[in-house]
Formats: sequence, C-alpha cells, structure tokens
Amino acid sequence: MGIGKTPFGAFPGRDLRSLAVEAGEKCLTSGHTDPSQIDAFFLGNFAGPSFVGQNHLAPYVSTALGIQGVPATRVEAACASSGSALFHAYTGVASGVYDTVLVIGVEKMTSQPTPRVTEILAGAGDCAGEIKAGSTFASLFAMIARRHMHEFGTTREHLAAVAVKNHANGALNPDAQMRKVITIEQAMAGKPIADPLNLYDCSLISDGAAAVLIAPAGRAAEFTDKPVRVLGIAQASDFVALDQKPDITTFPAVRRASAKAYRMAGVGPADIQLAELHDCFTIAEIVAIEDLGFAPRGQGGPFTLAGHTARTGDKPINTSGGLKSKGHPVGATGVAQICDLVLQMRCEAGERQVPRHSLGLAQNLGGSGATCVVTILGTV
Repeated sequence: MGIGKTPFGAFPGRDLRSLAVEAGEKCLTSGHTDPSQIDAFFLGNFAGPSFVGQNHLAPYVSTALGIQGVPATRVEAACASSGSALFHAYTGVASGVYDTVLVIGVEKMTSQPTPRVTEILAGAGDCAGEIKAGSTFASLFAMIARRHMHEFGTTREHLAAVAVKNHANGALNPDAQMRKVITIEQAMAGKPIADPLNLYDCSLISDGAAAVLIAPAGRAAEFTDKPVRVLGIAQASDFVALDQKPDITTFPAVRRASAKAYRMAGVGPADIQLAELHDCFTIAEIVAIEDLGFAPRGQGGPFTLAGHTARTGDKPINTSGGLKSKGHPVGATGVAQICDLVLQMRCEAGERQVPRHSLGLAQNLGGSGATCVVTILGTV
C-alpha cells in the first residue's frame, strides 16, 4: 500500500534510528495512513548491536515513529533480514492476525572501519569452521566464481558485464550510492579483492533504510489508488557453511523459495517481466539468474553479456542499480528491492522505467545461500 526509502550511501551525521524513521514516515505518507492504524511492526536488521551498539531495536524504532502498544519484532537473517521480515509480516496479514503492518529494513554500517565491517559480516558465515580458517564473504564468493568458471566456462568478462549493467542503471537512480557509469575494461581492471573478484565485483558498504506498508487486498482502496499485490512469497534455507554444500555453483534455498513462490503466484520464470536480484557479488547475480530459471545452468554469464538483463533487454534485472551500485545496507536490502519493483510497477521509476512492468520478482539472499526469500509482485 505504501513504500518509502532513504538514499543509500555513507552518512556520518545520521544514526540508525533516524534513517529508519525517515523511511517509515515516507512509507506512511505514501500509504495515506498514520501510526495509530498500524497493527504490528517488523524490523529487518542484521547487525545493529555490532555496528552501532544498540539492542532491542524494533521498539527502539517503532516508538520513534509513534507506533506504540503493538507487537514490534526484529528479524535477523543476515543479508536477507528485511526480506524475511516482509515474509513474516505477510503471513501475519494473510492469516488474519493483523491487518495493517509496517515493515522496515535498516542498517548503519559506515560507523565502523572496513576491517571491522568485514568481521561483522563474517558472523553470518560458519564462525567455527570456514570463518575461523580465515574466510570472508569475498573469498567464499570468489570460490563460487572460480568453480562456476571451471564447470561452465564463465569468464571475467561475464562477471564484468553484470557490474557494467548495474552501474549504468544506478547512474540513473537518484537514491543510489554510486552513480558512476563504467566500461567493461574498467570493470575487468579493478583492484584485486579475492581472485577472480575485484573491486567492481563487490557490493558497497552502506547506510540506509527502506519501508513497506502491507494490508489485506480488500482494503487497498483505503490507502492508495496504485496498490501492488503480493502474488507469491516464500522463504527457504540451506547450510550456512559453503563446504557442506554438494555443489557450490547453485543455491538450493533460491531454487526452493522460487519454486514455492512461482507455484503460489501461478506463474513461471518466463512470465516474470523484471527482477531485483541479490548481487552482493557479480557471481551471485549470475547464479541467481540460473537458479530462478531465467537462463539454463551455466548460461547466466552469456545471458547477461548478450544484453538480456539490460533495461532494454527482455528480462531487465536490477534496474535500481542493484547492491553493486545502489548500495547494500544489508538489513535494508530486501525491502529496498520491493520498493524499487513497486516504483517500476507504478510507472514512477523515472529514467529507469521499463515498458513491461506488471509482474516483478525480488530475490533476497542471506550469507552464502543459507537463507533466501523470493517475492513475486503483480499490479492489481
């Protein structure tokens, strides 16, 4: 019924609560409602206690918005925290327990130096095993990329094509953290991070928040004349540690969640007109393209390089700029994906607007594939 988000970026003068409140107030205004009408509040946040030293975050944010006396719950699922918060909010509305629910995702990451941010993020991995051995998420996704190259012939150019496309989209997004067009040559020549990934293959350290207001479809007219319906939504999980997965070139949680969401919505991969995918690293978008059924296994890279996922292609992906260019305040990412789809579906995406926009999909990933939430939206 309503959406709201802050710009994503580095905001040294802002705290976590002010970001969340800004997104929430914009969302309530968008949904033509006020705090007194909210039945429940869900907050998606990965590591507020570690990043900013604040626990008990859900009521900390909800009361600042004027929402009092209702359930206020924080959901943590690594980078899929706010996607999961939306999933649980949806089940509350669908079951009839709640009517109007506000969901906010927020993260304030830049208050810590980069090495500490890397350490905090690593907490979403297997701390007793792969992280103790020295792994970071950059190195884990580098292993995924290297194996994908070995199995399917994926190339550095394929990875770079993801970055180039997402930067081109982000350059047109006024809320994006990095509004910078890059070339294939630049993307392939970035500073090495974890072979074969370089700086242009990695998402950003970001601050930001995003919010959505959901309610039963029968009450849509009370809030907006541009409702967007949740046609399908599902959450699935898998092993946290990469070494426990029998095949690291695919994420079973993505396949399971998408199969459930497609079945619930009564659609298939070919029906999806645009998507916001979790490109925490460029290889993650390529694997998601395959796991969601947009391209056959091993063909996500060529599919991207051929232009199919560009704004002018037949399957536009990450018209927002994705995590790569828009930014990745991890707790906010899942709900921000929903906001960006809704902007497209309401024809409010400005220069990024695509012509086919009635059926969209968001895929929000946690860790190295341990959690995935897939949401399918359609215009009413």
